[in-house]
Amino acid sequence: MTSTPGRTDRVADYTERFGAFLESDVAPLEAALAGQDAGTPWNPRLDEAGRMHPAVWEARREAQRRAAAAGLYAPHVPSGLGFSDFTRAEMQHVEEYVYRHAGLGLGLAALAWTEGPNPAIEHCSDAARERWLAPLLAGEITAAFANTEIAVGTDVLAMETRARRDGSDWILDGTKAWITNAHFCDVVQITAVTDPGAGTRSLSMFLVDATSPGFTRGRDIPTMLDDGLTGELHLDGVRVPAENVVGEPGDGFALAMAWINWRRLCRGGMCAGWGTWLLDRALDRAGQRTSGGAPIADLQAVQHMLADIDADVYAARAASLQAQAELDALPGGAFGVPLHPDAPRLMSLVKVINDEAFLRVADRALQVHGGTGLRKGSPEEKLYRLARNLKIPAGTVEIQRNAIARGLLRGTR
Repeated sequence: MTSTPGRTDRVADYTERFGAFLESDVAPLEAALAGQDAGTPWNPRLDEAGRMHPAVWEARREAQRRAAAAGLYAPHVPSGLGFSDFTRAEMQHVEEYVYRHAGLGLGLAALAWTEGPNPAIEHCSDAARERWLAPLLAGEITAAFANTEIAVGTDVLAMETRARRDGSDWILDGTKAWITNAHFCDVVQITAVTDPGAGTRSLSMFLVDATSPGFTRGRDIPTMLDDGLTGELHLDGVRVPAENVVGEPGDGFALAMAWINWRRLCRGGMCAGWGTWLLDRALDRAGQRTSGGAPIADLQAVQHMLADIDADVYAARAASLQAQAELDALPGGAFGVPLHPDAPRLMSLVKVINDEAFLRVADRALQVHGGTGLRKGSPEEKLYRLARNLKIPAGTVEIQRNAIARGLLRGTR
Protein backbone atom coordinates (compact mmCIF):
# COMPACT_ATOMS: atom_id res chain seq x y z
CA MET A 1 0.00 0.00 0.00
CA THR A 2 1.42 3.39 -1.00
CA SER A 3 1.63 6.17 1.58
CA THR A 4 -0.47 9.32 1.32
CA PRO A 5 1.52 12.12 -0.37
CA GLY A 6 2.73 14.72 2.11
CA ARG A 7 1.74 12.90 5.29
CA THR A 8 5.11 13.24 7.01
CA ASP A 9 6.36 13.22 10.57
CA ARG A 10 6.81 16.98 10.58
CA VAL A 11 3.19 17.44 9.49
CA ALA A 12 2.12 15.21 12.38
CA ASP A 13 4.24 17.29 14.74
CA TYR A 14 2.81 20.54 13.37
CA THR A 15 -0.83 19.46 13.63
CA GLU A 16 -0.30 18.18 17.17
CA ARG A 17 1.19 21.50 18.21
CA PHE A 18 -1.54 23.44 16.39
CA GLY A 19 -4.25 21.45 18.17
CA ALA A 20 -2.69 22.33 21.52
CA PHE A 21 -2.41 25.98 20.39
CA LEU A 22 -6.15 26.09 19.66
CA GLU A 23 -6.84 25.15 23.27
CA SER A 24 -4.13 27.12 25.04
CA ASP A 25 -4.15 30.37 23.04
CA VAL A 26 -7.08 30.60 20.66
CA ALA A 27 -9.90 29.47 22.97
CA PRO A 28 -9.19 32.25 25.54
CA LEU A 29 -9.07 34.84 22.76
CA GLU A 30 -12.43 33.63 21.44
CA ALA A 31 -13.93 33.74 24.94
CA ALA A 32 -12.70 37.31 25.43
CA LEU A 33 -14.07 38.36 22.04
CA ALA A 34 -17.47 36.83 22.80
CA GLY A 35 -17.93 39.32 25.65
CA GLN A 36 -17.37 42.42 23.49
CA ASP A 37 -20.54 42.51 21.37
CA ALA A 38 -18.34 42.73 18.27
CA GLY A 39 -19.68 39.70 16.43
CA THR A 40 -17.79 36.50 15.70
CA PRO A 41 -14.47 36.07 13.85
CA TRP A 42 -16.12 35.27 10.53
CA ASN A 43 -19.43 37.08 11.06
CA PRO A 44 -18.12 40.30 12.59
CA ARG A 45 -20.14 43.38 13.29
CA LEU A 46 -19.19 46.19 10.90
CA ASP A 47 -18.37 49.78 11.75
CA GLU A 48 -20.10 52.81 10.24
CA ALA A 49 -17.83 52.60 7.18
CA GLY A 50 -18.72 48.95 6.61
CA ARG A 51 -15.37 47.65 7.87
CA MET A 52 -14.63 44.76 10.22
CA HIS A 53 -15.19 45.64 13.87
CA PRO A 54 -11.82 46.66 15.35
CA ALA A 55 -12.17 44.21 18.26
CA VAL A 56 -12.51 41.29 15.82
CA TRP A 57 -9.55 42.55 13.79
CA GLU A 58 -7.37 42.88 16.88
CA ALA A 59 -8.35 39.38 18.07
CA ARG A 60 -7.26 38.02 14.69
CA ARG A 61 -4.00 39.95 14.92
CA GLU A 62 -3.28 38.61 18.38
CA ALA A 63 -3.88 35.06 17.14
CA GLN A 64 -1.37 35.70 14.34
CA ARG A 65 1.26 37.12 16.67
CA ARG A 66 0.90 34.20 19.06
CA ALA A 67 1.02 31.67 16.22
CA ALA A 68 4.20 33.27 14.87
CA ALA A 69 5.80 33.16 18.32
CA ALA A 70 4.90 29.46 18.53
CA GLY A 71 6.40 28.73 15.09
CA LEU A 72 3.00 27.90 13.58
CA TYR A 73 2.15 30.92 11.44
CA ALA A 74 4.03 30.36 8.18
CA PRO A 75 5.16 26.74 7.66
CA HIS A 76 5.09 27.26 3.88
CA VAL A 77 7.93 29.81 3.90
CA PRO A 78 11.36 28.49 2.76
CA SER A 79 13.70 27.22 5.43
CA GLY A 80 16.35 29.67 4.24
CA LEU A 81 14.22 32.37 5.82
CA GLY A 82 14.08 30.52 9.12
CA PHE A 83 10.86 28.56 8.61
CA SER A 84 9.76 25.05 7.69
CA ASP A 85 9.63 25.06 3.89
CA PHE A 86 6.80 22.51 3.81
CA THR A 87 6.00 21.09 0.39
CA ARG A 88 2.62 21.79 -1.16
CA ALA A 89 1.48 18.21 -0.43
CA GLU A 90 2.49 18.70 3.21
CA MET A 91 0.72 22.06 3.30
CA GLN A 92 -2.50 20.47 2.10
CA HIS A 93 -2.51 18.28 5.22
CA VAL A 94 -1.67 21.28 7.41
CA GLU A 95 -4.42 23.41 5.87
CA GLU A 96 -6.95 20.59 6.07
CA TYR A 97 -6.25 20.15 9.78
CA VAL A 98 -6.48 23.87 10.51
CA TYR A 99 -9.74 24.41 8.63
CA ARG A 100 -11.37 21.29 10.07
CA HIS A 101 -10.44 21.98 13.68
CA ALA A 102 -10.64 25.78 13.69
CA GLY A 103 -13.99 25.73 11.87
CA LEU A 104 -14.94 29.39 11.54
CA GLY A 105 -13.04 30.57 14.60
CA LEU A 106 -9.97 32.67 15.28
CA GLY A 107 -7.73 29.68 14.69
CA LEU A 108 -8.01 30.31 10.94
CA ALA A 109 -6.08 33.56 11.37
CA ALA A 110 -3.23 31.63 13.01
CA LEU A 111 -2.17 30.18 9.64
CA ALA A 112 -0.84 32.82 7.22
CA TRP A 113 -3.51 33.75 4.70
CA THR A 114 -3.65 36.60 2.17
CA GLU A 115 -2.48 39.14 4.75
CA GLY A 116 0.68 37.17 5.54
CA PRO A 117 3.93 36.15 3.83
CA ASN A 118 3.49 34.55 0.43
CA PRO A 119 5.51 33.02 -2.44
CA ALA A 120 5.75 36.31 -4.35
CA ILE A 121 7.09 38.52 -1.58
CA GLU A 122 9.86 36.01 -0.93
CA HIS A 123 11.58 37.44 -4.03
CA CYS A 124 12.07 40.84 -2.39
CA SER A 125 15.44 42.56 -1.91
CA ASP A 126 17.58 42.13 1.20
CA ALA A 127 16.56 45.60 2.39
CA ALA A 128 12.85 44.87 1.90
CA ARG A 129 13.29 41.47 3.52
CA GLU A 130 14.46 43.15 6.70
CA ARG A 131 11.87 45.92 6.62
CA TRP A 132 8.80 44.01 5.45
CA LEU A 133 9.24 40.24 5.23
CA ALA A 134 10.70 39.69 8.70
CA PRO A 135 7.84 41.57 10.43
CA LEU A 136 5.31 39.68 8.29
CA LEU A 137 6.81 36.36 9.36
CA ALA A 138 6.62 37.50 12.99
CA GLY A 139 2.96 38.44 12.64
CA GLU A 140 3.82 42.03 13.54
CA ILE A 141 2.35 43.58 10.39
CA THR A 142 -0.08 42.57 7.64
CA ALA A 143 -0.01 42.83 3.86
CA ALA A 144 -2.43 43.11 0.96
CA PHE A 145 -2.06 41.96 -2.63
CA ALA A 146 -3.27 44.63 -5.07
CA ASN A 147 -3.63 43.33 -8.58
CA THR A 148 -7.31 43.76 -9.50
CA GLU A 149 -8.80 47.04 -10.69
CA ILE A 150 -12.34 48.34 -11.09
CA ALA A 151 -12.65 47.13 -14.68
CA VAL A 152 -9.75 44.67 -14.78
CA GLY A 153 -9.82 41.23 -13.18
CA THR A 154 -8.65 38.16 -15.03
CA ASP A 155 -7.23 40.19 -17.93
CA VAL A 156 -4.23 41.26 -15.85
CA LEU A 157 -2.32 42.80 -18.77
CA ALA A 158 -5.11 45.34 -19.29
CA MET A 159 -4.49 47.04 -15.93
CA GLU A 160 -4.15 50.83 -15.91
CA THR A 161 -2.01 51.40 -12.81
CA ARG A 162 1.32 52.81 -13.99
CA ALA A 163 4.80 53.09 -12.52
CA ARG A 164 7.44 55.39 -14.03
CA ARG A 165 11.07 55.88 -13.12
CA ASP A 166 12.22 59.01 -11.36
CA GLY A 167 15.93 58.67 -10.79
CA SER A 168 16.41 55.43 -8.86
CA ASP A 169 12.84 55.62 -7.49
CA TRP A 170 9.50 54.73 -9.05
CA ILE A 171 6.32 56.84 -9.06
CA LEU A 172 3.01 54.93 -8.95
CA ASP A 173 -0.41 56.16 -10.04
CA GLY A 174 -3.67 54.24 -10.22
CA THR A 175 -6.54 52.62 -8.34
CA LYS A 176 -6.88 49.03 -7.18
CA ALA A 177 -10.19 47.45 -6.22
CA TRP A 178 -11.61 44.28 -4.66
CA ILE A 179 -8.55 44.16 -2.42
CA THR A 180 -8.70 41.93 0.67
CA ASN A 181 -7.27 43.63 3.78
CA ALA A 182 -7.34 47.02 2.04
CA HIS A 183 -8.51 48.75 5.23
CA PHE A 184 -5.84 47.41 7.58
CA CYS A 185 -2.68 46.49 5.65
CA ASP A 186 0.71 47.93 6.58
CA VAL A 187 2.36 47.08 3.25
CA VAL A 188 0.86 46.40 -0.18
CA GLN A 189 2.18 44.24 -3.01
CA ILE A 190 1.13 46.26 -6.04
CA THR A 191 1.47 45.24 -9.67
CA ALA A 192 1.75 48.08 -12.14
CA VAL A 193 2.59 48.62 -15.81
CA THR A 194 6.23 49.62 -16.27
CA ASP A 195 6.77 48.71 -19.94
CA PRO A 196 3.52 49.09 -21.92
CA GLY A 197 3.15 46.65 -24.79
CA ALA A 198 5.78 44.21 -23.54
CA GLY A 199 3.26 41.44 -22.90
CA THR A 200 3.96 39.40 -19.78
CA ARG A 201 7.09 41.52 -19.21
CA SER A 202 5.05 44.72 -19.09
CA LEU A 203 4.33 44.50 -15.34
CA SER A 204 6.43 44.94 -12.22
CA MET A 205 5.64 44.35 -8.55
CA PHE A 206 6.29 46.90 -5.82
CA LEU A 207 6.08 46.91 -2.04
CA VAL A 208 4.31 50.09 -0.97
CA ASP A 209 4.30 51.42 2.56
CA ALA A 210 0.68 52.14 3.47
CA THR A 211 1.80 55.37 5.19
CA SER A 212 3.41 56.74 2.00
CA PRO A 213 2.32 60.21 0.81
CA GLY A 214 -0.21 59.82 -1.98
CA PHE A 215 -1.41 56.39 -0.80
CA THR A 216 -5.01 56.40 0.45
CA ARG A 217 -7.53 53.77 1.40
CA GLY A 218 -10.78 54.07 -0.51
CA ARG A 219 -14.30 52.90 0.07
CA ASP A 220 -15.32 49.55 1.48
CA ILE A 221 -16.71 47.17 -1.14
CA PRO A 222 -19.44 45.08 0.49
CA THR A 223 -19.46 41.49 -0.75
CA MET A 224 -21.57 38.45 0.02
CA LEU A 225 -18.91 37.44 2.59
CA ASP A 226 -20.02 40.48 4.63
CA ASP A 227 -16.74 40.59 6.57
CA GLY A 228 -15.70 44.21 6.05
CA LEU A 229 -12.29 43.35 4.61
CA THR A 230 -12.62 44.27 0.91
CA GLY A 231 -11.95 47.74 -0.44
CA GLU A 232 -10.21 50.12 -2.80
CA LEU A 233 -6.69 51.56 -2.73
CA HIS A 234 -5.61 54.78 -4.45
CA LEU A 235 -2.13 55.78 -5.55
CA ASP A 236 -1.47 59.39 -6.51
CA GLY A 237 2.19 59.98 -7.22
CA VAL A 238 3.37 57.45 -4.63
CA ARG A 239 7.16 57.32 -4.52
CA VAL A 240 8.68 53.85 -4.09
CA PRO A 241 12.43 53.29 -3.62
CA ALA A 242 14.24 50.87 -5.92
CA GLU A 243 14.80 48.37 -3.10
CA ASN A 244 11.03 47.91 -2.88
CA VAL A 245 10.81 46.38 -6.34
CA VAL A 246 10.05 42.69 -5.92
CA GLY A 247 12.31 40.60 -8.12
CA GLU A 248 13.32 42.60 -11.19
CA PRO A 249 11.35 45.10 -13.31
CA GLY A 250 9.29 43.02 -15.72
CA ASP A 251 8.77 40.16 -13.26
CA GLY A 252 5.39 41.45 -12.10
CA PHE A 253 3.21 39.09 -14.10
CA ALA A 254 5.11 35.99 -12.99
CA LEU A 255 5.13 37.16 -9.37
CA ALA A 256 1.42 38.02 -9.43
CA MET A 257 0.71 34.55 -10.78
CA ALA A 258 2.83 33.01 -8.00
CA TRP A 259 0.59 34.73 -5.44
CA ILE A 260 -2.61 33.80 -7.28
CA ASN A 261 -1.49 30.19 -7.77
CA TRP A 262 -0.71 29.95 -4.06
CA ARG A 263 -4.32 30.83 -3.28
CA ARG A 264 -5.54 28.34 -5.87
CA LEU A 265 -3.54 25.51 -4.34
CA CYS A 266 -4.71 26.36 -0.82
CA ARG A 267 -8.21 25.37 -1.96
CA GLY A 268 -7.30 21.70 -1.57
CA GLY A 269 -6.75 21.72 2.19
CA MET A 270 -9.29 24.45 2.90
CA CYS A 271 -12.15 22.70 1.12
CA ALA A 272 -11.21 19.27 2.51
CA GLY A 273 -11.05 20.67 6.04
CA TRP A 274 -14.24 22.69 5.90
CA GLY A 275 -15.98 19.96 3.90
CA THR A 276 -15.19 17.36 6.57
CA TRP A 277 -16.29 19.80 9.29
CA LEU A 278 -19.61 20.33 7.48
CA LEU A 279 -20.02 16.57 7.07
CA ASP A 280 -19.41 16.03 10.79
CA ARG A 281 -22.03 18.66 11.61
CA ALA A 282 -24.50 17.20 9.11
CA LEU A 283 -24.07 13.71 10.56
CA ASP A 284 -24.69 15.06 14.05
CA ARG A 285 -27.77 16.97 12.89
CA ALA A 286 -29.16 13.97 11.01
CA GLY A 287 -28.81 11.81 14.10
CA GLN A 288 -30.50 14.30 16.45
CA ARG A 289 -33.26 15.80 14.31
CA THR A 290 -36.37 13.65 14.21
CA SER A 291 -39.26 13.37 11.79
CA GLY A 292 -42.19 11.07 12.37
CA GLY A 293 -40.59 9.90 15.59
CA ALA A 294 -37.32 8.74 14.01
CA PRO A 295 -34.00 10.48 13.22
CA ILE A 296 -33.89 12.01 9.77
CA ALA A 297 -30.72 9.94 9.29
CA ASP A 298 -33.10 7.02 8.66
CA LEU A 299 -34.52 8.78 5.59
CA GLN A 300 -32.97 7.67 2.31
CA ALA A 301 -33.08 11.22 0.93
CA VAL A 302 -30.91 12.43 3.81
CA GLN A 303 -28.61 9.43 3.54
CA HIS A 304 -28.02 10.25 -0.13
CA MET A 305 -27.12 13.84 0.71
CA LEU A 306 -24.62 12.66 3.31
CA ALA A 307 -23.15 10.16 0.85
CA ASP A 308 -22.83 12.83 -1.83
CA ILE A 309 -21.04 15.17 0.59
CA ASP A 310 -18.60 12.41 1.49
CA ALA A 311 -18.00 11.54 -2.18
CA ASP A 312 -17.26 15.16 -3.13
CA VAL A 313 -14.91 15.76 -0.21
CA TYR A 314 -13.07 12.48 -0.78
CA ALA A 315 -12.66 12.93 -4.53
CA ALA A 316 -11.59 16.59 -4.39
CA ARG A 317 -9.16 15.91 -1.56
CA ALA A 318 -7.56 12.98 -3.39
CA ALA A 319 -7.27 14.88 -6.66
CA SER A 320 -5.71 17.85 -4.88
CA LEU A 321 -3.11 15.75 -3.08
CA GLN A 322 -2.13 14.04 -6.33
CA ALA A 323 -1.82 17.35 -8.18
CA GLN A 324 0.19 18.98 -5.41
CA ALA A 325 2.55 16.01 -5.21
CA GLU A 326 3.10 16.30 -8.98
CA LEU A 327 3.76 20.03 -8.62
CA ASP A 328 6.29 19.39 -5.86
CA ALA A 329 8.17 17.08 -8.24
CA LEU A 330 8.45 19.67 -11.04
CA PRO A 331 11.65 21.72 -11.44
CA GLY A 332 10.95 24.95 -9.58
CA GLY A 333 7.90 23.46 -7.88
CA ALA A 334 4.57 25.26 -7.83
CA PHE A 335 5.93 28.80 -7.72
CA GLY A 336 9.05 28.81 -9.86
CA VAL A 337 9.90 31.93 -11.83
CA PRO A 338 9.68 31.07 -14.67
CA LEU A 339 6.95 28.54 -14.03
CA HIS A 340 7.27 25.03 -15.40
CA PRO A 341 4.85 24.63 -18.38
CA ASP A 342 3.12 21.62 -16.77
CA ALA A 343 2.21 23.58 -13.63
CA PRO A 344 -0.72 25.82 -14.75
CA ARG A 345 -2.94 22.85 -15.71
CA LEU A 346 -2.37 21.15 -12.35
CA MET A 347 -3.07 24.30 -10.35
CA SER A 348 -6.21 25.05 -12.34
CA LEU A 349 -7.41 21.48 -11.77
CA VAL A 350 -7.05 21.97 -8.01
CA LYS A 351 -9.05 25.16 -8.08
CA VAL A 352 -11.90 24.17 -10.38
CA ILE A 353 -12.39 20.74 -8.79
CA ASN A 354 -12.52 22.18 -5.27
CA ASP A 355 -14.56 25.27 -6.10
CA GLU A 356 -17.32 23.24 -7.69
CA ALA A 357 -17.24 20.31 -5.27
CA PHE A 358 -17.28 22.54 -2.20
CA LEU A 359 -20.30 24.48 -3.45
CA ARG A 360 -22.19 21.19 -3.74
CA VAL A 361 -20.98 20.17 -0.27
CA ALA A 362 -22.07 23.44 1.31
CA ASP A 363 -25.44 23.30 -0.43
CA ARG A 364 -26.21 19.77 0.75
CA ALA A 365 -24.93 20.42 4.26
CA LEU A 366 -27.24 23.40 4.55
CA GLN A 367 -30.13 21.29 3.23
CA VAL A 368 -29.58 18.65 5.92
CA HIS A 369 -29.88 21.36 8.57
CA GLY A 370 -33.11 22.68 7.08
CA GLY A 371 -34.40 25.94 8.53
CA THR A 372 -31.60 26.21 11.08
CA GLY A 373 -29.08 26.20 8.24
CA LEU A 374 -30.74 29.27 6.74
CA ARG A 375 -30.19 31.37 9.83
CA LYS A 376 -27.97 34.36 9.16
CA GLY A 377 -24.59 33.69 10.73
CA SER A 378 -24.96 29.92 11.06
CA PRO A 379 -21.85 27.99 9.92
CA GLU A 380 -23.82 26.41 7.09
CA GLU A 381 -25.18 29.75 5.85
CA LYS A 382 -21.76 31.41 6.08
CA LEU A 383 -19.94 28.60 4.28
CA TYR A 384 -22.60 28.43 1.58
CA ARG A 385 -21.95 32.10 0.81
CA LEU A 386 -18.21 31.54 0.99
CA ALA A 387 -18.44 28.52 -1.31
CA ARG A 388 -20.27 30.56 -3.94
CA ASN A 389 -17.67 33.29 -3.59
CA LEU A 390 -14.78 30.87 -4.23
CA LYS A 391 -15.69 30.37 -7.89
CA ILE A 392 -14.59 33.92 -8.77
CA PRO A 393 -11.46 35.12 -6.85
CA ALA A 394 -7.98 33.90 -7.92
CA GLY A 395 -9.35 33.28 -11.41
CA THR A 396 -12.88 32.22 -12.29
CA VAL A 397 -13.68 28.56 -12.84
CA GLU A 398 -14.16 29.36 -16.51
CA ILE A 399 -10.60 30.69 -16.76
CA GLN A 400 -9.35 27.56 -15.00
CA ARG A 401 -10.93 25.47 -17.72
CA ASN A 402 -9.12 27.54 -20.35
CA ALA A 403 -5.80 26.88 -18.60
CA ILE A 404 -6.54 23.16 -18.33
CA ALA A 405 -7.36 22.98 -22.04
CA ARG A 406 -4.18 24.86 -22.97
CA GLY A 407 -2.19 22.37 -20.93
CA LEU A 408 -3.86 19.43 -22.63
CA LEU A 409 -3.36 20.89 -26.13
CA ARG A 410 0.23 22.02 -25.60
CA GLY A 411 2.44 20.24 -28.06
CA THR A 412 -0.42 18.65 -29.98
CA ARG A 413 -0.54 21.23 -32.76
